Amino acid sequence: MSKLRFRVVETAFTKKAIEVPTPAERPSEYYAKYVFNKEKMFKYLPSKVYQQLIDVIDNGAPLDRSIADEVAAGMKKWATEMNATHYTHWFAPLTEGTAEKHDAFIEHDGKGGVMEEFSGKLLVQQEPDASSFPNGGIRNTFEARGYSAWDPSSPAFIVDDTLCIPTIFIAYTGESLDYKAPLLKALRAVDKAATDVCRYFNPEVKKVVAYLGWEQEYFLVDEGLYAARPDLLLTGRTLMGHDSAKNQQLEDHYFGAIPTRVAAFMKDLEIEALKLGIPVKTRHNEVAPNQFELAPIYEECNLANDHNLLIMSLLRKISRRHGFRVLLHEKPFKGVNGSGKHNNWSLGTDTGVLLMAPGKTAEDNLRFVTFVVNTLMAVYRHNGLLKAAISSATNAHRLGANEAPPAIISSFLGKQLTQVLNHIAESTTDDLVTLAGKQGMKLDIPQIPELLIDNTDRNRTSPFAFTGNRFEFRAVGSEANCASAMIALNAAVAEQLNMFKKDVDELIEKGEPKISAILDVIRRYIKICNPIHFDGNGYSDEWKEEAKKRGLDCETSVPVIFDNYLKSETIAMFEATGVMNEKELEARNEVKWETYTKKIQIEARVLGDLAMNHIIPIATQYQSDLIDNVYKLKGIFAEDKAADLSAKNIELIEQISKHTAFIKEHVDSMVNARKVANKIESEREKAIAYHDTIAPALDEIRYHIDKLELIVDNQMWTLPKYRELLFIR
Repeated sequence: MSKLRFRVVETAFTKKAIEVPTPAERPSEYYAKYVFNKEKMFKYLPSKVYQQLIDVIDNGAPLDRSIADEVAAGMKKWATEMNATHYTHWFAPLTEGTAEKHDAFIEHDGKGGVMEEFSGKLLVQQEPDASSFPNGGIRNTFEARGYSAWDPSSPAFIVDDTLCIPTIFIAYTGESLDYKAPLLKALRAVDKAATDVCRYFNPEVKKVVAYLGWEQEYFLVDEGLYAARPDLLLTGRTLMGHDSAKNQQLEDHYFGAIPTRVAAFMKDLEIEALKLGIPVKTRHNEVAPNQFELAPIYEECNLANDHNLLIMSLLRKISRRHGFRVLLHEKPFKGVNGSGKHNNWSLGTDTGVLLMAPGKTAEDNLRFVTFVVNTLMAVYRHNGLLKAAISSATNAHRLGANEAPPAIISSFLGKQLTQVLNHIAESTTDDLVTLAGKQGMKLDIPQIPELLIDNTDRNRTSPFAFTGNRFEFRAVGSEANCASAMIALNAAVAEQLNMFKKDVDELIEKGEPKISAILDVIRRYIKICNPIHFDGNGYSDEWKEEAKKRGLDCETSVPVIFDNYLKSETIAMFEATGVMNEKELEARNEVKWETYTKKIQIEARVLGDLAMNHIIPIATQYQSDLIDNVYKLKGIFAEDKAADLSAKNIELIEQISKHTAFIKEHVDSMVNARKVANKIESEREKAIAYHDTIAPALDEIRYHIDKLELIVDNQMWTLPKYRELLFIR
């Protein structure tokens, strides 16, 4: 067991001791200590059971329930040796978070006592109450039954005293009520479709795996200051607050030295993450003050998604040990960069080939071009759906804000790949193209070695950029479940690959040679999907106009963007790939619209309460002090002198009156707008009403509150300001 020590942590208001693990081992020695991985399975399961379970995990073989009791027995033995006393089915409902219900490893022994027990039935399936989770109308509130079912491909793990078993969550009637079930189906669909296409180039390929490498951005704020900001506490972002005189304009925070308190937090976070098998590798300061990032080594998509959900939970938990609160909202502070969660996505075969990486031979490069072009086709045909998959009330504050990709899906390819695709599209021969790998660049500095330069630059304004051996889906929000974007992307690519194989096979059946048939289809696809290819500045107004001409989805209203899920081509795609049916898509949209409404509703209520109970009383109190000062000046000085001395105060008094009157009037109108919107029965129309009539009022009211912050006596202003929130002490 690792030794423990205590560290005293200072917050803005308190000092407290926290327990900090200091393992004697190297990370490689305690990595996955709390994970029931293959090493633990081999040790705790009978050989035959182990082999069957590995076949399920590695090859997608059907799970034989007959082995469940032996798996459960081995899992329980390991868990109890690790001091676990409870177990839970850990799943991801449509709330963006995770859910768990803990049960103890005990049953009656028939002799007046209890015994520790964990059966295969309890491992494989449970029946959590489904009535209180978002379901979009799939279930009536009085119909409570739902099922959680074990996902063997994501290993069980221990948190504190509880064995957590990753599961899917479905309704009694079979529809998915979570993110994992459709994600697994999408991954299966892209595996099958991509494997079929790979066999044009290598008949030995038996499996294709989708990989995900997420980059998690987040803010840290002092816990005491966080507690003094009701807007942060209740909405995750500041609904008011004037810019700090210094924020990120000096560009001194990005990649700067990590503050001592933050470094201690990061170290503890990494230790806990590594023990849970999360291969965290990178940490650094991000652009905005108090903003940071961590990223792991790439993993299989389903496991990576579970690990991201788990890391968000760890961020919240461990930050509090260090006197911090973590902010995962996409835009917690106005005027500085928001937070994203870049999803680096690629495909690889069981033969060890990365399908999004150029190869050493012309045929390898044709395979590479095949998968790149089909991905572009999928993104082009379903660009509106991909935007819907990353849209939310919170991410809307970040997208297109000159710090993140715009709310128009396009793909950056870089100079070399663009030239290759143009050459193929214009060529009339079947000559294959050779792509260059990393090129050398010599600098005129003797002691600096030759640099290896990638075959593409990076374009931070591109929502879906090719970055050498993968595509980087940069538009995903920091608090989102990665599965939303990965379900849409993998399903769309699977459908497109199936169409590609059909098109190629038709030409082959007509007698055209295989390579020629592939190139003919690729040439046609390159021309079709050209509108999605854009290497320029995605922030420019010119691009917005150009995108409209290209027929790309340029909608900015989040509730309307969600309509993409119910387009006929979207429903057809999801049903053809077996990922979701129309009923499930309709239900998910109901949840999305309802969630959007509730988030804006909460923000409006919080802002209204703060405006009326904090801001206006403080402003009017300060105004009264100024008025009192004016009268006192008149009592001391001559009329002319008093008028001169009190002119500035009178100006401030008038400004305060103007701002408070605007705030009061617009808070009242915002309340009335909510009452009108709340009477709308359609969740879609209600969400649109909140977007059109209530969300804009938040910014309008905020403007006048922020002006008052500059006027009112600092000692009277009750809320911590940006200059305090944005700099860790």
